Amino acid sequence: MDDCKRINIVLERLRKEYPAANTALLHRSAFELLIATILSAQCTDERVNIVTRDLFEKYTLPRDYLRAEQEELEQDIFSTGFYRNKARNIRSCCQVLIDKFNGEVPRTIEELTSLPGVGRKTANVVIGHWFGEPAGIVVDTHVIRIAGLLGFTQGKNAEKIEQTLMEITSKEDWTVLTDLLIAHGRAVCIARRPRCGVCVLADICPSAQL
Repeated sequence: MDDCKRINIVLERLRKEYPAANTALLHRSAFELLIATILSAQCTDERVNIVTRDLFEKYTLPRDYLRAEQEELEQDIFSTGFYRNKARNIRSCCQVLIDKFNGEVPRTIEELTSLPGVGRKTANVVIGHWFGEPAGIVVDTHVIRIAGLLGFTQGKNAEKIEQTLMEITSKEDWTVLTDLLIAHGRAVCIARRPRCGVCVLADICPSAQL
């Protein structure tokens, strides 16, 4: 069975297992999703959601982040880790949003990745989940691990893994593929203790046969 057929089976089965799979980052706008995704670097979604619950009430628009002192924003996001760099990137990002995009979040991968602190992964999250026009596949640690275990990819290079997965997955499924693999990684294909005995993908997973 070729990889295109197998990835479709993976999608079909995981959709049944996790019908509500979506980004775990709570947000009400493209701007909130952008900020939440920046904060999620090296941090759990659960922790980000705790922080943004108050953060998004205090800071509503890009100009609100610029009005605050750097040190104040650092304290507001302290528990997400790397708070100095994140605060600096958020403020710089907001400045560019105002200067170049009239305070609106752009919807192309090229424009989004031109923002300070925004890489391809963050851009893909915003484009796929808010604008519904996927430009790529979000590759996080769950995707790297599970795509490798399933035999679709090799190594840890996120860009190479993204390109490989894009080649074998229909564009309309690029966003949901990440959501489903993350959901599966948290519930069943757990890094330290994979539950292969109850995995719906076990019969098509080379690693489960070992």
